[in-house]
Amino acid sequence: MTQSDKKTSFIELGKFLNQFSINGNEQKPDVKNNALFYDNFITLIELSQSHNGWFTPEQVYFAIQSWAEALTEEQLDKWLSRYDFTAVKPKTVGLILAGNIPLVGFHDFLSVILSGHKVLIKTSSNDQKLLPFLAGYLIAIQPELADYITFTDGKLENFDAVIATGSNNTARYFEYYFKDKPSIIRKNRNSVAILNGKESKEDLIGLGEDIFRYFGLGCRNVSKLFVPKDYDFTLFFEAMYEYRDVIYYEKYTNNYDYNKAVFLMSGFKLLDNEFLTIKEDSSYASPISSVFYEYYDSIAALTEKLNSEKDQLQCIVSNSIIEDSVIFGQTQKPKLWDYADNVDTIAFLIKI
Repeated sequence: MTQSDKKTSFIELGKFLNQFSINGNEQKPDVKNNALFYDNFITLIELSQSHNGWFTPEQVYFAIQSWAEALTEEQLDKWLSRYDFTAVKPKTVGLILAGNIPLVGFHDFLSVILSGHKVLIKTSSNDQKLLPFLAGYLIAIQPELADYITFTDGKLENFDAVIATGSNNTARYFEYYFKDKPSIIRKNRNSVAILNGKESKEDLIGLGEDIFRYFGLGCRNVSKLFVPKDYDFTLFFEAMYEYRDVIYYEKYTNNYDYNKAVFLMSGFKLLDNEFLTIKEDSSYASPISSVFYEYYDSIAALTEKLNSEKDQLQCIVSNSIIEDSVIFGQTQKPKLWDYADNVDTIAFLIKI
């Protein structure tokens, strides 16, 4: 089975996913296997919140649409054309997936298959349904893919390399357990935004998307702001008001109430708009419904600080204040070549 055959299957999957949107689903006659999968996928989307309370239809549809936009011939060719796959010897690659946001492990799954390897997948208990469904669609398009895709409920066995995602604590376990295998071990990371007070309200509304998408549960969500001394948060809070409806979601509200109470009982000073608290704090990881902030004296000093702590960071968002930063509103729309932890997954897979 050639890479071209596999790529074609993913392109067909992209066409299938493109039928589904929070604004309305539209079945298209030219999409393959709709009779088998279309209605069942709508049902799965509707049931996702019962499998994981954070997987609301809005968030699942956003993830689906993001992958529909990525799985096109143009995007796949642009991504894969920079690599030489001729020396790849097929291996079995184990994947231990996270479940914090819908389909968070799909990029690893895609990378392994298109690199010419077989994939052995252990899904997170928080996201057990979506990826197996999409794998089933791929196999319906190209039955030979059944020999390349295996899901397991038990521990990983009989594999040649592994990509594992977890917390800093589980990463230590992974590093020990997989010490004799080629591996990529992913730990906790957070994303930050750098503001200078010259941002427009539209910029800051985009920042709100980076903060609130997936309720802030992703490593690409902004959890920390760096602001200059005497920064005025008025426009920031005006922009955040666009996302006020998040407080009507019970799980988010519970986190907001709890974390605000903990901060207040601890005597911390907060800025609060009744659905988001911001707190001055040197840490990168803020709890759900809260964003930390820290003052900076100069961009040069801040750049040096962020470079020295880059192993804790996933994305840096700004209005081009700092090199290679992501523009506002785009953290949850990575390109295929925007690798988690800046580790080139395809380059790793080619060498194993």
